Amino acid sequence: MSDYIIEKIESLPPLPKTIIEIEEFRQKPDKESFELLKIVEKDALIVSTLLKVSNSAMFGFRSKVETASKAINLLGINFTISIAIGGTVQNLLKTNLSAYGINSDDFMRASNLATTLTSTWLSKVSFDLKEELILPALLQEAGKFILADVIENEGKTEEFNIAIKSGKDVASLEKEIIGMTTSEITAKIFKHWKLSENLINVIEYVDDIEKCPAEYLERSQILEVIKIICNVTDAFSDENIEKGIEKAKEYNFDVKSLEKAIEKIQDRLLDE
Repeated sequence: MSDYIIEKIESLPPLPKTIIEIEEFRQKPDKESFELLKIVEKDALIVSTLLKVSNSAMFGFRSKVETASKAINLLGINFTISIAIGGTVQNLLKTNLSAYGINSDDFMRASNLATTLTSTWLSKVSFDLKEELILPALLQEAGKFILADVIENEGKTEEFNIAIKSGKDVASLEKEIIGMTTSEITAKIFKHWKLSENLINVIEYVDDIEKCPAEYLERSQILEVIKIICNVTDAFSDENIEKGIEKAKEYNFDVKSLEKAIEKIQDRLLDE
């Protein structure tokens, strides 16, 4: 790994106290929504992000969500935690994503779609998997903020962007040009922030499934399928949906549940 990448990760600001509290709350066996509300209400940015996400067409709630309390009740505890941590992480890492041909809003939209797809698909497969993978699904692409900065620093933004537009696999391209992929960088960022080992381990091998330890394999494979469909450069395109479904078939996943989840989200997206 280049010294520049190490320097970028080590120079990241610490996680805000609110996020540390949320991460501690997330690991408790018994979680109560009123406890989460007390933590969330300390941070205006988190409340703003929660309300923005809750009122998006992706969820289609009948009435406008105007309070953090209502957002938590409608989204559920783990989904709220994911949005809170995800929005804050993106804000801390914020950099120019032009190497990937997208901006921060495009990135957040793809990340929110990934979380929604994870929840909608896995709710029909396994409650425990759904609850565990909502957060890593949202956060697994965070390393792109560091990689985009590295690509820019090395003067390879245009070369990288052209290669992506030509249809080259993004992870392969990252490995070729930088020597590391998004999932590897994301894992290193979260190690730096001392987030949970489980979160780090299920993300670390998503771009290189063959090296994934057996105990994390199924979860990392699910994240790979989600990542393909919600590709930040073209989330929910027909091509990426087809690729994701093929990958799910390869892994012998419940493809019918996945297809129904995709259709449900596509219907919501039509209302955007």
